[in-house]
Amino acid sequence: MLLQVVTAAALAVDAYVHANLAAAYDPVGRQISQGTLFRLEAAVASLAALLVLLLGRRRPVWVFAFLVSVSALGAVLLYGFVNVGTLGPLPNMYEPYWGPKRTGSAIAEAVGAVTSLVGFLITGPSRSASTRAGAPPGGNADG
Repeated sequence: MLLQVVTAAALAVDAYVHANLAAAYDPVGRQISQGTLFRLEAAVASLAALLVLLLGRRRPVWVFAFLVSVSALGAVLLYGFVNVGTLGPLPNMYEPYWGPKRTGSAIAEAVGAVTSLVGFLITGPSRSASTRAGAPPGGNADG
């Protein structure tokens, strides 16, 4: 349960920072603004946090939380150190300045990535219906 709370809190910090900064980044981009991408990240991180809290005994939830966290961390690191330029409809999000919100978000994303990976590793694989019903492994219940 502690792992679920820590992971959800990390995802919540990620969601808060992105939602808080979204309006300031609305002018960045033509087809899709950086503000829109920030709002999308906030929504997905919020969903992941909720799922981790409610369904944290299921491996796919941990996979989703890991993908959300690691993709956000990858993006903040990439655009913090590399001027990628525009990628199709995505704006150039290069910003080498690391303020407290960006740093806090990156730390939260790293924590979320690590804790969700641990959550995945310690959550056992899903058991099939036949295994739950007491059938021997291998699917041949008749012997």
